[in-house]
Amino acid sequence: MAFAEHEVVIQRDAMSIYNFLLDPRNLSCWRDGIRGVKLISGAAASRGAVYRPLFAGAGEPADADFALTATRPGAEIEFEVVSGPVRERGGYYLSTENDSTRVRFALRCRPAMAMLLRYPAVRRSLKAQVLELERLKSVLEPAQVQEAA
Repeated sequence: MAFAEHEVVIQRDAMSIYNFLLDPRNLSCWRDGIRGVKLISGAAASRGAVYRPLFAGAGEPADADFALTATRPGAEIEFEVVSGPVRERGGYYLSTENDSTRVRFALRCRPAMAMLLRYPAVRRSLKAQVLELERLKSVLEPAQVQEAA
């Protein structure tokens, strides 16, 4: 099984970060290569909602729909890819630290037998995705906090 995780501390309250992450349309603000996300089934921001990412440079949407599988307000959002060749599972895990929030982004994937030869590439992809959490920090932190650092 391939696994990757990364965490950052963001100078924002947990609920505002949770609400931002709960809306997959915000992925285009901080995830590289995603130009948009649309809801394709279920109620937005609720367990079972299925979303389709639109990737930059792709003529048609890629086969990588994902579903929200668990939510805990202010603390946790979990999802899984429900279509396509790589079926990732992952989540955002938030914990309050004084006036800040620690955000952990974790992804795991059990490649199908046909994908075993690509395991190193899958592992690198997971690592690159979780490292994008650094960009989330720059998007969500107030400008004056970033300038002081």
